[in-house]
Amino acid sequence: MIRTATKRSILRWVHLIFTIPILGYIYGEPSEVQQYAGAVRFVFVPVLILSGYWMYSGVFFAIMGVAAWLGAYQLSGYGAAILGQVALFIARRIWLVIRARRSKQSA
Repeated sequence: MIRTATKRSILRWVHLIFTIPILGYIYGEPSEVQQYAGAVRFVFVPVLILSGYWMYSGVFFAIMGVAAWLGAYQLSGYGAAILGQVALFIARRIWLVIRARRSKQSA
């Protein structure tokens, strides 16, 4: 089994490496980077979301985040994808508060 520190290190490196093409896409000449738009939207950003959320709160939340991002982006665009991520974080926070209250009541 992979130790937690090793897993976290691997996820951190994946996160950093997959950021490089996005920076090139953002700061590159628009005429030159247009051919990479699909890869950035559907490969690099989802991998960043997956690795970041996995480090933040686990694999289940990471998979939900990627699914919400890809679904909302595909159906309604960038704005909906961002709002979906915000809603996911709010739902996670509510779930954590409810879980903490239940555990306090049962103790």
